[in-house]
Amino acid sequence: MSDANKAAIAAEKEALNLKLSPIVHLPENIGVDTPTQSKLLKYRRSKEQQQKINQLVIDGAKRNLDRTLDKRTPLLPPPDYPQTMTSEIKKKGFNYIYMKQCVESSPIVPIQQEWLDHMLRLIPESLKEGKEREELLESLINEVSSDFENSMKRYLVQSVLVKPPVKWLEDEGGPLPESPVGLDYSNPWRSSYVQARNQIFSNLHIVHPTMKMLLDLGYTTFADTVLLDFTGIRAKGPIDCESLKTDLSIQTRKAEEKIMNTWYPKVINLFTKKEALEGVKPEKLDAFYSCVSTLMSNQLKDLLRRTVEGFVKLFDPKDQERLPIFKIELTFDDDKMEFYPTFQDLEDNILSLVERIAEALQNVQTVPSWLSGTSTPVNLDTELPEHVLHWAVDTLKAAIHRNLEGARKHYETYVEKYNWLLDETAVENIETFQTEDHAFDEYTEELDCCVVWEVYV
Repeated sequence: MSDANKAAIAAEKEALNLKLSPIVHLPENIGVDTPTQSKLLKYRRSKEQQQKINQLVIDGAKRNLDRTLDKRTPLLPPPDYPQTMTSEIKKKGFNYIYMKQCVESSPIVPIQQEWLDHMLRLIPESLKEGKEREELLESLINEVSSDFENSMKRYLVQSVLVKPPVKWLEDEGGPLPESPVGLDYSNPWRSSYVQARNQIFSNLHIVHPTMKMLLDLGYTTFADTVLLDFTGIRAKGPIDCESLKTDLSIQTRKAEEKIMNTWYPKVINLFTKKEALEGVKPEKLDAFYSCVSTLMSNQLKDLLRRTVEGFVKLFDPKDQERLPIFKIELTFDDDKMEFYPTFQDLEDNILSLVERIAEALQNVQTVPSWLSGTSTPVNLDTELPEHVLHWAVDTLKAAIHRNLEGARKHYETYVEKYNWLLDETAVENIETFQTEDHAFDEYTEELDCCVVWEVYV
């Protein structure tokens, strides 16, 4: 293409551009709410005018209030109280009360329901039946919960606040309990623990396995038994005191023989085994056997004590079903009316049975004495303590006197009413009457009395 043609084409394009308007490209964010556009769209002239009006109203109200307050009488200054009324002690007291109220108003964890359930399980079921009992239990639970909450508040106050030395403040119920002091593990304890354990095993012989076997043997033999059987005494009916004494003495002797033929051989058999003295040093052998003797003595003493207590319970006036029935005769001998046996003899015979029970099992040899076969045996100390015997005697005396009150009153009634017939007082009255002069009616009345006397005699 020639240069002339190129120039012509360029001239035509330039002429065409002069005739058409240029193409304008729109921005990419057209139609999107920008912050400036949002503010402009939300703007309302009415809101701005309303705010100005409200502010004018508020300013006017303030001016009116200031003018009103200026017309009032000025407030008086606070009175000048004496120093004693606003002392430091009073300020501390009021401050403590305020702080206490703040602490007490803090939330308190209530008592756990498991604790309340455990308390209710301790109450017998018979005490829970009925509507009134249920209301009582509910009030009890409320009271326990209230006391728990009050105690927690008191603990919280005492642990947080320090009570000032002000006399008129109420007492808080005493100081808080001290926290338990734990063991001091600052020093090594292994060696001291081993030393203490070895010392226990070497000196505290009761933990020896043989002692445990001896203890189990005594428990199985004596736990549910006594020397005498008191259940059939009431069923025998009226008995002589001497007969009862003889029967119980025979039972005591038989029970003693049974124990010596059953329990005692088993005890000896324990200590004839090789493992009986295992771990016991020769120098500790005497102490070991001393522990054996003490354990056996305690078992036999407990058996005798329970037997004495069972015998004393026979005469309990509150338990008439087990009370023995004794034969007592009302006799007249040598112009004297009395019971046989006398009350004192009856009391002495009953108390002698306590002594007979206490005399049982007093010839039981110690284990080393039996094993060594010495000519002079050494017996266990099975004597009952003095306080047990004194208690039994005093209790029996009181029970006997109480149970014999009816018989004693019966005897006194006989003596009071009819003793004058037996001591010849009536005969003397008749002889005196015969020596005197009386009318017929008086003789008739006296004869009637004589007939009554003859009937009673």
